Amino acid sequence: MSKAYLCGMNHLQNDIIIALATPPGVGAIGVIRLSGKGCIGLVNRFFKGKDLEQCESHTIHLGKIVDEKGGVLDEVLASIFISPKSYTKEDVVELSCHGSSYILGQVMQLFLRHGARTATRGEFTLRAFLNGQLDLSQAEAVADLIASDSAASHELAMKQMKGGFSHTIATLRQELIDFAALIELELDFGEEDVEFADRGKLRALVIDIQKVIADLIQSFYLGNVMKNGVATAIVGRPNAGKSTLLNALLNEERAIVSAIPGTTRDTIEETMNINGLVFRFIDTAGIRHAQDEIEKIGIERSMEKISRADLVLFVVDVTTSSPADLAEDLKKYLSGTEQFFILLNKMDLSPYVDASQYHVDGVNDSHIITTSALHKMNIDYLKTRLYEAVVSDATIQDRTLVTNARHYDALHKSHESLQRVLLGLDTRVTGDFIAMDIRQALHHLGEITGSISSEDLLDSIFSRFCIGK
Repeated sequence: MSKAYLCGMNHLQNDIIIALATPPGVGAIGVIRLSGKGCIGLVNRFFKGKDLEQCESHTIHLGKIVDEKGGVLDEVLASIFISPKSYTKEDVVELSCHGSSYILGQVMQLFLRHGARTATRGEFTLRAFLNGQLDLSQAEAVADLIASDSAASHELAMKQMKGGFSHTIATLRQELIDFAALIELELDFGEEDVEFADRGKLRALVIDIQKVIADLIQSFYLGNVMKNGVATAIVGRPNAGKSTLLNALLNEERAIVSAIPGTTRDTIEETMNINGLVFRFIDTAGIRHAQDEIEKIGIERSMEKISRADLVLFVVDVTTSSPADLAEDLKKYLSGTEQFFILLNKMDLSPYVDASQYHVDGVNDSHIITTSALHKMNIDYLKTRLYEAVVSDATIQDRTLVTNARHYDALHKSHESLQRVLLGLDTRVTGDFIAMDIRQALHHLGEITGSISSEDLLDSIFSRFCIGK
């Protein structure tokens, strides 16, 4: 980040900010957080108990908050964090009050009247970033951690916060910076035709860095589904048992089931957790020639969901659909890029159906699961297969995963810049062009961690945070 930009942000750090750090509403306690130079002294003016300005960092003190007239607003616990040993690297006070919205409002208004201002969205974390406590990718991981709703998304966010991804990017940048410095030095001695940077070593380094970046780019699919859930479309012909399957997976009667084809007229979405990973199941309208305008819209939406799905469960009624029907449907409705399973359903009605008959083009044993959704046959096995299709236990532990679309885009641009470096080396272009492409690669990598950033970028990121964080 440039010094000019930091100077432009100083106004954000010269005052005391305050916000409710717990969700609004009635609860046992509510936590009010203040940060900024002088916040301990401000709270101390209205705190009856120990002298907070004389207390050590990371201590908690029981006392009362009183207003200007000495009236008691609440009995609170005051937690003291002295700069730089705090989340924001500034002085921080957290007041644990009784959870009454009236009490919390009165306490906050008291401090607002005496110099504090309400924090904007994500401003506590923004200050942590500006003060060097976190880099930008770690700050974004804070928001991901707050929003995590599964073991997988929680684990990914924790890894990001600990700086695993940041370390990888920092290492790549430093290696490039070292070579860029040598090339820049060459430019200073341009008239003497000297070469400080070994072109062979530079080429090998760029190739190695590209491999790392390519692996990070490839990890985005897995990282994204682990963070946001796996979009899983349940598709098939009318009355194949799609809604019954959704109900069996959820173990509740969520979708209306009837023997009348076309009962499901629109998509129905539900989520469930399988081994810590969230799956978003989408029950689609039965795919056939529409009987009316409403059904037509439902089928169009089904096709849209199929195109966007991470996984497709193609449900086949073995009592009415032949292998030829399956081949026709797959060719018509799948692009060939989706991960999919063929569920040979209603096996309770046709127990002697040979599953191998359904090995049409592109389909083998790994794709086929025999089921009876009505009797929940093989439903647990299906859940296991769904999880294994996305991730294994070792995957999370052993890999650095990209989960953020902004990071994904920056990695792509950096990879393209490095490709131009290789092209320049192959065509023996002058050092100034190579240096320019290296600088571009460094710029895009720097955008990920915030080494290079802009006010618009920070506004976009931190505006998505909750107030109080």
